[in-house]
Amino acid sequence: MIKESEIEEQIRIRKFRIEDYAPLLEMWRESGLPHKPQGRDSERNVAREMQQANAVFLVAEMKGKLIASAFGTHDGRKGWINRVAVAPGFRRKGIAAQLVREVERQFHGMGIQIIACLIEDWNKDSMEFFEKMGYKRHRDIHYYTKRKAADV
Repeated sequence: MIKESEIEEQIRIRKFRIEDYAPLLEMWRESGLPHKPQGRDSERNVAREMQQANAVFLVAEMKGKLIASAFGTHDGRKGWINRVAVAPGFRRKGIAAQLVREVERQFHGMGIQIIACLIEDWNKDSMEFFEKMGYKRHRDIHYYTKRKAADV
């Protein structure tokens, strides 16, 4: 078992690079994070999105291995945090919190003052995590989507 203090010394948070795509998908699979590699999470879509000025795509690595991710985008007034995942052997060691704080810091530097996330109702761990990070749940908001295809 790796200690939290060892992780803090060895972890490196950096911008996501498209060369990280295959290890990222593997880490998402290990983490149980639902993803759509044939749709919205395809390499082409991720590469296109990460080039936008409103994107903050970060990963954490330890000894050269990708162990966590947090992706953020904003619409000019509100920032959205997505794809927060930590490989199972590295959970509950503060890595997700470090990533989220860095996304928040970068958003604040862009003038974004509202930051939000959407969490599926089955994902209790994420709800608990974001509540601990100071996010407030809004029970009066209903999320609707209109999708061009099921895999996007």
